[in-house]
Amino acid sequence: MKLKTTTGTQAQSTQVKEHSSLDGKWSLRNSDGSVAGSGSVPGCVHSALQQLGYIQDPYFRFNDVAYRWIAFDNWTYTTTFNTSEQLRSKQKVVLVLDGVDTVASVQLNGFTLGGTDNMFRSYAFSVRPLLKEAENVLSISLASPVLYASQRRKAHSAYPVPPECPPDVQNGQCHVNFIRKEQSSFSWDWGPSFPTLGLWRGVHLEAFDVLQLIQVSSVPLFGTSSITTSHVHIRLLDGLVSVSIPELFSDQTYQSGAVGGSTPVHSQGPFGLGGFFILCSFFVHGGFYTLWSLYLVQVYFRTVELVQEPVPGSPGLSFFFRINSKPVFLKGSNWIPAHAFQDQVTPDILLNLLHSAADANMNALRVWGGGVYEQDQFYDLCDHMGIMVWQDFMFACAMYPTEADFIQTVRSEVIQQVQRLKSHPSIIIWSGNNENEAALATNWFDIPESHRATYVKDYVTLYVENIRALVQQEDPSRPFLVSSPTNGAESEREGWVASNPYDPHFGDTHFYSYEDDCWDWSTFPRTRFASEFGFQSWPSFSTLKTVSVDDDWSYDSNFSSHRQHHEHGNQQMLRQAALHFHLPNSTDALKRFTHTLYMTQVMQAQCVKAQTEFYRRSQTEIIDGKGRTMGALYWQLNDIWPAPSWSSIEFGGKWKMLHYFAQDFFAAVLPVGFEDDGTLLIYAVSDLSPDLTLRAVVRVQLSTKPATTSESLAVVVLKQEVAALLAGCGRCTRLSCLLTFHLEDGTGVQRGPSNYHFLCSPKDAEGLRKANITAKVQEDESGFSVTLRSDAVAPFVWLDVGNIAGRFSSNGFLMVSADRTVGFTPWRPTSVSQLSTSLSVTSLRDVY
Repeated sequence: MKLKTTTGTQAQSTQVKEHSSLDGKWSLRNSDGSVAGSGSVPGCVHSALQQLGYIQDPYFRFNDVAYRWIAFDNWTYTTTFNTSEQLRSKQKVVLVLDGVDTVASVQLNGFTLGGTDNMFRSYAFSVRPLLKEAENVLSISLASPVLYASQRRKAHSAYPVPPECPPDVQNGQCHVNFIRKEQSSFSWDWGPSFPTLGLWRGVHLEAFDVLQLIQVSSVPLFGTSSITTSHVHIRLLDGLVSVSIPELFSDQTYQSGAVGGSTPVHSQGPFGLGGFFILCSFFVHGGFYTLWSLYLVQVYFRTVELVQEPVPGSPGLSFFFRINSKPVFLKGSNWIPAHAFQDQVTPDILLNLLHSAADANMNALRVWGGGVYEQDQFYDLCDHMGIMVWQDFMFACAMYPTEADFIQTVRSEVIQQVQRLKSHPSIIIWSGNNENEAALATNWFDIPESHRATYVKDYVTLYVENIRALVQQEDPSRPFLVSSPTNGAESEREGWVASNPYDPHFGDTHFYSYEDDCWDWSTFPRTRFASEFGFQSWPSFSTLKTVSVDDDWSYDSNFSSHRQHHEHGNQQMLRQAALHFHLPNSTDALKRFTHTLYMTQVMQAQCVKAQTEFYRRSQTEIIDGKGRTMGALYWQLNDIWPAPSWSSIEFGGKWKMLHYFAQDFFAAVLPVGFEDDGTLLIYAVSDLSPDLTLRAVVRVQLSTKPATTSESLAVVVLKQEVAALLAGCGRCTRLSCLLTFHLEDGTGVQRGPSNYHFLCSPKDAEGLRKANITAKVQEDESGFSVTLRSDAVAPFVWLDVGNIAGRFSSNGFLMVSADRTVGFTPWRPTSVSQLSTSLSVTSLRDVY
């Protein structure tokens, strides 16, 4: 099946069901009643306790540890509601819980309806006989997720299911793999341990008269006047919709409103738009049917194929996506939960993060398997923005049990989530888990060889015999991968667990190396598809200030150590930075701290730039049997709290230097320069027409002063000895010069961003002096702008306006000309005066 439907607008709806929301304020108390008050539904206990004043901001300083008691207690949500006679008169009334986090007992008017054990499922209970006109009491009692997970682990006595606990540096909780909830909520190497409890999605009653439901969806119109599908015949008659079910000898006509025919529309990104669909469902009772709902929805067209086929000159298989019959290089990142408390992920947060991805020229995001299946709006926005989604199922970095009840709840989870999400054309692939094939194959958990077969059997049972089988049944239109990274078809051939899931000749790879020089492209794997790679950095000082005090503002403070959840992460950042830069050495402690934050962002941006450009230029090459890279998704897009991480966007939405760099290294047309044995090579990388004619314009730039005229060499994109370039300049050496370059088309118009290549490490550059940069903030009809003037070449010029939320048009750039103007878009009202007062400008030479 190649056709997908997205969200649409309702044209006409004839309802025979009653819907009564129970969202709003509920009473909340802990197990002994010592903590009580009200809490919002949807919501969670942590958010409620903060609003009630029992706790401070959970993200402040060390509160993730101080508030552990919340997840060790049991909590009960209670509400009282009335019901109308019309609702109670229906044949069926169902209580629907759209999302319970996680293990709960549900009672209505003193009667136990049942239990829940899966955050990712909805639950429905038949309640009509229990309902009264007034004073119905609904109670949902939530068990401690930490204690529940521990109890499940103890009950699984036959053999351990690793890992037992997270590393000590994460300050987390144990046995998260035994509970079907957000895996990262027990801690991760970029996030805190907040094992949440609550009703994280809505609660409502549905009432209807029905014996059987026939649902017809995705019925294409395409300008035709008649469609027959699923034993239902639909005819369009001058503004009316006639619906016939021949088997029931029934024919009825409804007002169709705007329903009818095909309407030309346009879309962004890779999804072609065209026409409308009818979406309708019917209730059948007593041989008659009633139309429940009739909707008009806008549709997108796209086909998706995951191509794994022999590659000439290589012993492996290709791995790339063909969208609408066109091979597409996936450019993007990995998505983690946007907040530890899902009720605080607002539409504005989602919109800002996804706009940020699109504005950085990303066309794809991978929804990582240790978080949550995102809310509907996330996928709606991806549909609209043309952002392709690699969708993991929520299993990550662990083995999992395979008892019958665990398998059964997973099966319900998979069916519900696939049915909910499969109408979104943005989703191009399902993936069973994050890194669990690699964990087995490379024995992360020190499983004895004699026991390995047991874990492989569990792996196949869960991901292949259940999840994969259900996905292929529910949605055969998309490819399914059992894991990421994986060798794909080769892993399947080897019994689903390959001997080396990181083999660059197959599938996708995850690659992290913090000790190797990240400027050295030869250390990167020439893989078919890079689905994870990255380097850490710290967020900006303005972001950290919101969760810390002045005693914390040191790189070696207890706070800095506590926030770092990756073993030796703070030291790794400095070691990597020191390979090419002088480390900050100010005698002022606060200045040294803020400069160190800046330096980690410079290091991260340069490292990910080098690796991404390597992958982009490798898409057409096969070298030693490796290459044809067709995707670069760096780890990670967003942050879950203010802390060091691999993200390019800080918690709160502020762009790190890496994200500004991504605007360029993901550009549709990009010049990539690198050295190989003393030879400079410049590649023209293009996502556009293959017959685009480009040439490279290379400038040999003295690092001692800004250029007013250029000493340049215009060359066709090819390779050139660095020594020859320097000789042509006459007064340049590797230590005194750098290279800048861009691409021009046949008319001399620059295509894509400019780029640069350092001929030596900046710490070794001769004459790189501290630049005197002045800045002037202005406002006109087009918005705010900052005009900079520098008396020297200035690498990594960073503009910061503190806690004024917004985004610059460019940042972290190499300033080689005397003047540069950048725009600033505020997210809230501000002024020239406020921006001028808050603005700081930092460049590389300022920090030592």
